[in-house]
Amino acid sequence: ALEGAKRAIEQANAAGGVAGQKLELVVYDDQASPKEAVPAATRMVERDKVVGAVSGSYSGSTRAAASIFQRGKVPYVVAYAIHPDITLTGDYLFRVSTMGEVQGRAGAKLVQGLGHKRVALVTMKNDFGQALAAGFKEAAPTLGLAIINEYEYALQDRQFGPLVSKVKADNPEVIYASGYFFTAGPLVSQLRAAGITAPIIGQEGYDSDKFIEIAGAAAEGTLVTTSLDRDSDAAATKAFLADYRKATGAGADMVAASAFTAVSVLVDGLKRTNGAGGEVLKKALAEGRYDTPIGKLSFNDLHEVNKDIQVQIVKDKAFHRHSVLNDPVLLAPPSRSK
Repeated sequence: ALEGAKRAIEQANAAGGVAGQKLELVVYDDQASPKEAVPAATRMVERDKVVGAVSGSYSGSTRAAASIFQRGKVPYVVAYAIHPDITLTGDYLFRVSTMGEVQGRAGAKLVQGLGHKRVALVTMKNDFGQALAAGFKEAAPTLGLAIINEYEYALQDRQFGPLVSKVKADNPEVIYASGYFFTAGPLVSQLRAAGITAPIIGQEGYDSDKFIEIAGAAAEGTLVTTSLDRDSDAAATKAFLADYRKATGAGADMVAASAFTAVSVLVDGLKRTNGAGGEVLKKALAEGRYDTPIGKLSFNDLHEVNKDIQVQIVKDKAFHRHSVLNDPVLLAPPSRSK
């Protein structure tokens, strides 16, 4: 996330900055903890008098900070935290990623498209995992899917023996398993080591070369619903992927692309307000149209984005395009009226 944000600031400054001034990236570490996020956000609003902020963190800490920025009337652009309560906090919140329930419904649509019906859910017990599971369970009956069992695990878990044994006994046709790369890597590896061959569908939390590194050969064939298409022909995506690799020596992941996008969206708004914040910046962000590495974006009245879901597959030790999910009804984000 930090590397993506750095690239966005460098690009903005190369284009002249904002109102004739160069931008400086100031980083506050919330340690992925709500307890750390609240004082950091309070400091930004009350002491540092920021005109805008970006979340490059998880849902728990982002959700905790959201109310601080809303009360301070500071636009807060969220990169990849997916919990639905974030934008419900108020009208100064903007999210450039697809929210959790929508991603969960996309997972169910992917299962249907693969021709499977019997699904085992493996859910990480936090905001991320539970939002995804809620969306999947909402869509499953309408798509003819049967959830045969759901198993939960904690963020700190790395050994999944009992869970794997239960999933194997279920003999599902497909496994929908939420996780971050550092939990998904061991989970997928242990599922495959147990002889389970059912397709495994993950989400944006898997979207890192580190997942492939940790899971090893077991990663091959894993499907991931995400926002970054490595095989995209879009100029914004190709330029970002090339620039990121040149700057860091590594391949970009969804987190980097989403943080780059969130910072770029905020900078775009500031350019149009000549550096002013508050109500005018909120209005500028809400009315903007953005061409980004994760697609062409605009915000609805809840400041959620409506965009296609990219499906990547691990093939030959890298992420590649599998398919694109588009359903204007099933995959529509919530609005203030709905």
